[in-house]
Amino acid sequence: MLQAQLPKAQDLKGLSTAELTALAGQMLAHIGEQSRHIEAQSKRIDSQAQGIKWRDAKIESITFQLAKLKAWRFGAKTERMNAEQREIFEETFAADQASLEAQLAELQGRTPDGAPSGVAPQDKERRQPKREALPPHLPRVDQRIEPEDTHCPTPECRQPMVRVGEDISERLDIVPAQFFVQRQIRGKWACKCCQLMVQEPAAAQVFDNALPTPGLQAHIVISRFVDHIPYYRQQQINARAGVHTPRSTLAACSGHTGAQLMPLYEAHRDFVLSSRIVHADETPISLLDPGAGKTKKAYMWAYARGAFEREPGVVYDFCAGRAGKYPTEFLKGWTGTLVVDAYGGYDSVLSLQGRSTAYCAAHARRKFDELFKADASPVAAQAIQRIAWLYRIEADARALTCEERLQMRRERSKPLWEELHLWLQLERRRVPDGSAIARAIDYSLNHWDGLGRFLLDGDVPLDNNHCENQIRPWALGRRNWLFIGSQLAGERAAVVMSLLQSAKMAGHEPWAYLKDVLTRLPTQLNSRIEELLPHRWQPAG
Repeated sequence: MLQAQLPKAQDLKGLSTAELTALAGQMLAHIGEQSRHIEAQSKRIDSQAQGIKWRDAKIESITFQLAKLKAWRFGAKTERMNAEQREIFEETFAADQASLEAQLAELQGRTPDGAPSGVAPQDKERRQPKREALPPHLPRVDQRIEPEDTHCPTPECRQPMVRVGEDISERLDIVPAQFFVQRQIRGKWACKCCQLMVQEPAAAQVFDNALPTPGLQAHIVISRFVDHIPYYRQQQINARAGVHTPRSTLAACSGHTGAQLMPLYEAHRDFVLSSRIVHADETPISLLDPGAGKTKKAYMWAYARGAFEREPGVVYDFCAGRAGKYPTEFLKGWTGTLVVDAYGGYDSVLSLQGRSTAYCAAHARRKFDELFKADASPVAAQAIQRIAWLYRIEADARALTCEERLQMRRERSKPLWEELHLWLQLERRRVPDGSAIARAIDYSLNHWDGLGRFLLDGDVPLDNNHCENQIRPWALGRRNWLFIGSQLAGERAAVVMSLLQSAKMAGHEPWAYLKDVLTRLPTQLNSRIEELLPHRWQPAG
């Protein structure tokens, strides 16, 4: 470039000294300008190189983090996590993966779905897995996107174009809970001749002169007992919508609702205890003790209909303790098979005539599983494997009738069960007394008849996991509200949760069920109260 600016020799002839000096100065200035330009270009190149280097390093780092995250996820599947730990891990993994992929897409100059930025939607690469269709029952709000000018954009044409089709994409949106005021307007009609006025009575309400409608009552109760949102947080959530709902108002509404549901709870209790097979379990709940200035331990007892029942149901009973007198009182008049763990508190319950015990094989397995995890005994691994064979048979038998299930168990499970018994007796002679594996074996051998009850009755399950699953909502709830405020509050919580959890077991949406029940309850005849039970409920037509 500089050579092109140099004058030729013949051009310099005849120039004076002053002209040569001026020309030399111009050339020096031009050379200086070119040098600065080259230096600036060099700096830009270095900067771009550094940027490319930083971006490549960042891409490599994020790619490595994604790979490591996916490796952790695969590894977590092989680890022995409980259900709650796995849920938390999956939530965290999904959030981390989405964040890293968005950063990676931005660095690579493309959108998160893998298509280069600026490419039309129809040209994007469709490499992502097919997404599950959005539920058809959700309302659709259409957003029309059409050209402002529907004439041909070609200047020589400009003729009106014809609409030949459309592309439809669906995305999930939400409008946060919206409060509204429900008004009942009752017209007054008068006859001037007879001096008579006619007016329809107000619609029946669960609580006369109460502020909330059945829909709001159901929302408050479900937020508390299903979503486990304390009243103070409900107050804060409602305040964002500009509605002031003091905690005392929310608690009072919940208290009224629980009291009104008592007759339905009693009918539901009778329904649950009408089952010949009943599962029972209990979990500790902290109960506030104002006199001592601290909390004390209370218990929520759960009683569920048999795991193979077509009409499921669970009922809860809040008690101050764990003594056997509590299940004895609750199960008064009931006969059948009680599926429980080997807790001694049930002994008094089962001492009555007409009752039998079925112990939980999952509890027996858990004794060996603890040793297996600690790699403390090779016998534990064999025991777990033998019990796993029984569970595989149970998976095949679940869909069968009671008689068919019992027949399959006699043909396939009984030989394995008897072999397991002989093997445990033999291993018990080989292990030292007082060892952990000895205690695990003794637990099974000491409760062998109760553990083997499933071989005598096709409706008796192998374990008590069915009832333990119905206890989980309480374990989740106590992490949010920490403790029960009073004995009455615990009893009220048992009433509400019995109906809502049973509604979920029956496949009902809890809010729709409870709102309809609270709407119909004031006019429902006591003789027909069973129509509102979760297993029989049908939405009002």
